[in-house]
Amino acid sequence: MMEKELGWDDQIEKDSADFVILPEGDYDFEVEYMERGRHNGSDRLPPCNKATLSVRLMAEDGQEAVIKHNLFLHSKCEGLLCAFFTAIGQRKHGEKISMNWNAVPGSRGRCKIKIRNWKSTNGNEIQSNEIVRFYEPEEGQKTAPQWKAGDF
Repeated sequence: MMEKELGWDDQIEKDSADFVILPEGDYDFEVEYMERGRHNGSDRLPPCNKATLSVRLMAEDGQEAVIKHNLFLHSKCEGLLCAFFTAIGQRKHGEKISMNWNAVPGSRGRCKIKIRNWKSTNGNEIQSNEIVRFYEPEEGQKTAPQWKAGDF
């Protein structure tokens, strides 16, 4: 899916997909796309580069959800980066690598998600899924982006 800026007079037709909250648990995932960006800093993490991933999750019953997941490029988050790159097969546990961001879109792996409860700026209670852990691939598990569309 290629994103682009829309002009004021462009035609539109694509409806939004229904918002789905998946139950907490372990799911196969595929990275649909990745955006490079910048984290402006917070109480817990200083300014740094970040990758915002669009991750498609598939439940065993066929239900799907797409969530956003941020990977922060800071030494405080190195363990999380290692876990992600291990999950998608770019790294073996304990191995030193250079992160290959060009190979991230289309990559597959397995992760644990939970339901996050929070309040919007107007005070409404909201739920969303979030990834809390990436798993190492099992022996023989395909993680590379050479899988064709529709396999998922």
